[in-house]
This record gives sequence, structure tokens and C-alpha cells, in this order.
Amino acid sequence: MDQTGELGDFLRSRRARLRPENAGVAFGGGARRVPGLRREEVAHLAGVSTDYYARLEQGRHPHVSETVLEAVARALRLDDTERGYLFELARPKRSGPDRRRPAPVPRVRPAVHQMLDVLNDVSPALVLNHRNDVLAVNRLAKALITDFDALPYRERNFARFVLLHPAAQDLYQDWDQVAEAFVASLRLAAGRHPDDRLLNELVGELSVKVPEFSNWWAGHGVDQCAHGTRRLRHPVVGELTLSYEILALPADPDLSICLHTAEPGSASAETLRMLASWSAPTRVRGHSSSETPSG
Repeated sequence: MDQTGELGDFLRSRRARLRPENAGVAFGGGARRVPGLRREEVAHLAGVSTDYYARLEQGRHPHVSETVLEAVARALRLDDTERGYLFELARPKRSGPDRRRPAPVPRVRPAVHQMLDVLNDVSPALVLNHRNDVLAVNRLAKALITDFDALPYRERNFARFVLLHPAAQDLYQDWDQVAEAFVASLRLAAGRHPDDRLLNELVGELSVKVPEFSNWWAGHGVDQCAHGTRRLRHPVVGELTLSYEILALPADPDLSICLHTAEPGSASAETLRMLASWSAPTRVRGHSSSETPSG
């Protein structure tokens, strides 16, 4: 990903969404030729010259102080995720031969696998990396979402499943919102890992195969998707609403656990219990079997 061009596109997209009356600026009347704020208005709010800010948008200011970036972030009313993304884009990236190779896939520690097993009957759980690759998944998550372990290796990616698999559009009642959020998470990852070949290939594939992807990507939204609520329509147990949380694994910096939970005592909690029961391994002649009844 071209960091210089991405920085300019991101800044332009953020000022395009602001309106002068909401940003507290008034630079004369007349017709406005651009949506949102003008460059000079952002520069004024940030306390820098218009020429300085213009060079920043054009990628002609390679070394920007944190003070200026903080001022620009405040002027553009960036949230914490967008602010972090701005700093990532503005920070020079070192390049080298090793950056052209994909980083080795991190191993999921046995203790993390054990954690997923403990959650089998109460919480669908997945281990993800920055690309949303699914590195481990428990039985309940397989039953709720899909059996990622059964997919070809390159297809074991949560974002790819949501955006490309037909079953995902049936599963997520608000598919457009969920899909757009995953696109925003991929853009955030691309800003942090601009030389990740596998991530860039995934973005390229999605841009070709998903009609809505280009518009979402061009919107320059960034989102950690750290928590939220999703409404699902499961083909076996029916509708349920689940909260999700992304929990970092401090010992494994690139990995996190995505947990899904239902509000205690709710209809969704009962539905999730039904799903856990339906997906539980059966006992055959005293031995455990992972096969589940067909739906």
C-alpha cells in the first residue's frame, strides 16, 4: 500500500465529512466547491499554515511532528482509532528484503487452545490475527459461524468468509453493516502493515469479487471492531443477538480472541444453549465423536 497516497486520501476523506457550521469555522459565504472543510479551514483549526497542510495532504512533508499530528487530529475530530491510524500513516516505515516476505503464521499456544475448549459450551470463540485469519476456533463457533478448519487453508479468514461466502449473508441479519465493519478493520490493518503481501492480496481479491467493497474502501473508514452486537439468523436454532469482544493476548502481540456472548436470561442465551447442545459431540460405544446431527 502506498503510505503517502493513503495519508492524503485519508485526510481528504476526513475533512470531507465535516461541515463548517459543525466545526466552528466561517470563511465567508458563497458556493463551496468541495464537500466538507477546505484545506485552509483545517489548517486554521490546526494552527498551521495552509501551505504546510497542503503539503501534508500531498505527501510532500515526510517528517511531521507529533504536535502537528495531534492538532490535525483534533481539527478533523478523529476518534481514537482514526487518530492512531493517522499516526501510523504519517510514521515513516522501514523497508528491507524481509518485509517483502509474509511473516510466518504465529502458533497458537496450547493454553489458548485449552481456553477455547473451556468455552465450548458457553461462548463461540476464535483466535484471529491482524488480517482476520482464523488460527483456532472452538466447537461452538464452528456451529454458529462456519467450520473454518474444514475450509481450504487460504480461505480461513473471518473477513473473507463474511464478504464472500453466501452463507454469511443469510447468517448476519445486518450483513451490510457487518461487512463494512470488516472492510474498515482491513483498512486499519493495511495502515499498520503496509507491506503485508497476504493482506494486500486479500484486499485485491475482495475488491474484485465484492461489488460493494470499492465504495466501502474508498470511504477510508477505519475500525478496530473491538466490541459490538450482531444479530444472527442461524439455520438450525433461529434468531439470536450476541455481543462480541476482541481480547488481546499480551504474550502473542499479533493475536486476539473474539468472544461471543448472550445477555444472561435472554431468549438469545437460551438459543445459544440450544446450539451448544446441538453441536455437542455424541457418545458412541463409550467413545467421543465430533460428528453432529445434520440440520
